[in-house]
Amino acid sequence: MYSGLEGGLRRLGLFHGRQVYEVCEPLPLIGHIAFGVIDRGTNVIQVRPSTLCYHNCVFCSVDAGPASRTRQSEFVVDVDWLARWVVEVARFKGGGVEVVIDGVGEPLTHPKLPRLVELVKRSSLVSRVALETHGGGLTKDLAIRLWEAGLDRINLSVDAVSRDVAVKLVGVGWYDPQRILDVAEWVIENTGIDVILAPVVVPGWNEDEVIPLIEWARKHGAGRRSGWPTGVLIQKYEVHKYGRKVPGVRPWSWEAFYGWLRKIEERTGYRLVVESREIGIERRPKLGTPYKVGEKVRGVVVGPGLHRGETLIVDSRLSRLMASIGSTGLRPGQRVTVTVLENDDNIYVVKPSTT
Repeated sequence: MYSGLEGGLRRLGLFHGRQVYEVCEPLPLIGHIAFGVIDRGTNVIQVRPSTLCYHNCVFCSVDAGPASRTRQSEFVVDVDWLARWVVEVARFKGGGVEVVIDGVGEPLTHPKLPRLVELVKRSSLVSRVALETHGGGLTKDLAIRLWEAGLDRINLSVDAVSRDVAVKLVGVGWYDPQRILDVAEWVIENTGIDVILAPVVVPGWNEDEVIPLIEWARKHGAGRRSGWPTGVLIQKYEVHKYGRKVPGVRPWSWEAFYGWLRKIEERTGYRLVVESREIGIERRPKLGTPYKVGEKVRGVVVGPGLHRGETLIVDSRLSRLMASIGSTGLRPGQRVTVTVLENDDNIYVVKPSTT
């Protein structure tokens, strides 16, 4: 039942001392938060081709980048295999889906990103393909290739217009928000790709940068091609288990965050608070969850996981790839029984069973 698994995880090289693996057939691409396909019960499918990142954002919710303190491995996914999984999930959804390429890293690090876009957009079940990026690797040449492949929208997480502020937030000295915004302007004017600005606001760091970003979006028609009522979707800084905590910063409550957005709306006359339906999101059937919390599952160890102390476990059905915690010492190929700790949105966290 595990025939061929030895080819499902291939060593590619090192990234800042961490081994990089390519995830390939026959490993399933549902079940792990870091790569593959995530279904949250809407017409939007999250697709994650790479965990690599060349930024070191101070607010990073997943501790990505060269400075990561929690990761032991990195992963990229074979795009032909990934596209097959995307199309199957789109078929389950009934078609008319939007694919959003995002990740616990920077999607632009995947060397075959245009091919992934092309393969996914080729399916009649996929209506739109969007890309989420901080933009450090965005160039005109890459934008042309993505456009020719069928990309519809870039959600651009530029967090400040000021280079000094942006560099402090992104954590790498070479980051230049003006260069990225210049490329984004060129993209709007010369391709069929829309651009949405999606800054993360960190209290005390970049609130004053939001109005210049709104002015840029208004001037260049961000969101217009998509028919959205806004070209700016502001993200709230949050603290997560494996994420970075900005020193001395307490995240806003959701009430405080939306109150602040309303004040910016009044000041600029520009919409920032929108409903899901206004940007094309609707509820859709959700993939079934084959394993319940507390259930014991038979599987086999595939290799090391994303974080220290984790391993990758594939179930005996070859239907889900899971992150197993507290599993130091397990060897690839070893058969194990694990207990499901979490299964939200078909994202599995398990631990080795004691019985």
